Amino acid sequence: MEKMNVALEKMKMLVGMEADEESLAEPDDSSSSFAFVDDFNRNCTLSTKQRLYGFIICLVSGITCTLLSMLVFFNPIKFGITFSLGNLLALGSTAFLIGPKRQMTMMVDPVRIYATAIYLASIIISLFAALYVRNKLLTFLAISLEFGALIWYSLSYIPFARSMVSKVLAACFDTEF
Repeated sequence: MEKMNVALEKMKMLVGMEADEESLAEPDDSSSSFAFVDDFNRNCTLSTKQRLYGFIICLVSGITCTLLSMLVFFNPIKFGITFSLGNLLALGSTAFLIGPKRQMTMMVDPVRIYATAIYLASIIISLFAALYVRNKLLTFLAISLEFGALIWYSLSYIPFARSMVSKVLAACFDTEF
């Protein structure tokens, strides 16, 4: 049991939960745009174990939905719904670890604001195409955009990854010798 507590404390330090609790104690003028999230953070306090369980359950559910979507790949409407739901669950799982306020702050960081906007817009477009329009070609195109946006959004969390991928792709598709 002691090893579990030590591991949980290391996990807390790894994801910055202690720093997040300190920032909640200090008033911050820049957080006025996230007033709803601030209230949510104050009213919804979870223990470290509850956060870890929520993260694991949400992440496993998201990965399961994404993998199950491969079974219905040739039915783009069902694929779009399950793939998008899996992405939303996986994206929401990190809010359990770092908190919704910090998650939103990181998502609207100037480094990844465009990647976040394109990613969230592609999820909405793919769900709209699958549920409302029910056009297989449009749904497939929206899912392709969503997958590319997911990769680009994920790369924004790795230092210099997007610039490296951009340079590699430019070198691969460069027609000058």
